[in-house]
Amino acid sequence: QVHLVESGGGLVQAGDSLRLSCVYSGRGSSTAVMGWFRQAPGKERELVATTNWSGGSPHYADSVSDRFTIFRDDAKNTVYLQMNSLKPEDTAVYYCAAGLPPAYVFDYWGQGTQVTVSS
Repeated sequence: QVHLVESGGGLVQAGDSLRLSCVYSGRGSSTAVMGWFRQAPGKERELVATTNWSGGSPHYADSVSDRFTIFRDDAKNTVYLQMNSLKPEDTAVYYCAAGLPPAYVFDYWGQGTQVTVSS
C-alpha cells in the first residue's frame, strides 16, 4: 500500500511558476514510478508527467514538455512538479500517482491539489 499526499497548489497569475510536492510512503514506494495527472472541470483526467521506471528520461505531455519538470528526491520521499510559465489552461486539480513494479500501473492516488491560473 502506497500513501500519497500532495501540496503546493494555489492561485497564480499567467506566467508565474509553482512547485507541487507529493510525499509518498508505504511498502515499495521508493521503487514506484511516480506521475502527475490533472483534471480540469468538465474534462477527463490527463497525464502531465511521469518518472521513468528504468531511471531514464521522464515523460511529459506535449502541452507541458517545455514548461514543466518532474523530479524526485528519494531521501525526502518526495516527487515534485515544477511548473513554469503557467497558462490559464493549466488550471486543474493536480493528482500525484504511483505505480509499483513490475506492472507500473498507477494504482495509488493522492487527494489532489487545486492549481488556478488567472489571465
